Amino acid sequence: MKIGKPEYMKKALLLSEEEQQKVMSRMSGKLPKRLFKEKLSVEEAIAIQLEIEEEQLLEWRKNWAKIRKQDGEKKSGNAPKSATKSAEPASQAKPGASAGKSATKVTAVKSPTGTVGTKATSKPVTTSKAAKPGATSSKAGSKS
Repeated sequence: MKIGKPEYMKKALLLSEEEQQKVMSRMSGKLPKRLFKEKLSVEEAIAIQLEIEEEQLLEWRKNWAKIRKQDGEKKSGNAPKSATKSAEPASQAKPGASAGKSATKVTAVKSPTGTVGTKATSKPVTTSKAAKPGATSSKAGSKS
């Protein structure tokens, strides 16, 4: 791996000893191995690391701008229709689809001390279903 731009070599030479150590501590991959095997000088390795970090920073900024743009579109309501349908709350999706079956009945309960509280039972509330018309009339007709 060679240094792409000579400006990075100049930057590496201008760094203090402490700053050089910080840059070297951030090295990863083949770069530290090459430095250890003395295929690169310390200044060359630092210059290459500075170049890599600048490329990564530019890529990060580009991705972050893309994310901000997408977030701005969502907030302004210009998001694609498929994304808005999936983000729609369940209560607005289909009224009465399964709300009656999953609800629990809450009843008032009087405790032995005389205070009134509430108690939730696990029986589903079936107010949305209509009674079968033939079931009640057949029982009444058989008793007479």
